Amino acid sequence: MARAKKPIAKSSAVEKNIQTALDKLALATTAVDTAVTVRARDAKKNTAAVKRLAKRKATLTKRKGVATRRAKKDSTTENRQALRTVTKDLNSTIKELTKARATKAANAEELKALRALQRRTKGYNRGIAQTDRALAK
Repeated sequence: MARAKKPIAKSSAVEKNIQTALDKLALATTAVDTAVTVRARDAKKNTAAVKRLAKRKATLTKRKGVATRRAKKDSTTENRQALRTVTKDLNSTIKELTKARATKAANAEELKALRALQRRTKGYNRGIAQTDRALAK
């Protein structure tokens, strides 16, 4: 059986494909730069939130210890109520801290992947620029 010949590419079609690829690379570069900027800003916010919540947890843990000792020593309604309040605050803080740490970890993973992609796109752009300069000579 005779095989059909593949058509030979035209220079205009090849040029169009190269230009489309360069446009898509430029678009990807811009998108990844914007995403890295936003994720880095979010990372700072998440780090501050985790730090703040961890500090609050430490304070409430100490306060709970004091309230527990007071309630054991003198079990008045006031002391028991203070212990209940501190325990409730501590539990809600622990929940918030757990959520904040999970958010921070997820954001860190995404930021790591985005930074790797950013290095790739910058490398591609650098290689293309060097090749264009070499071909222009």
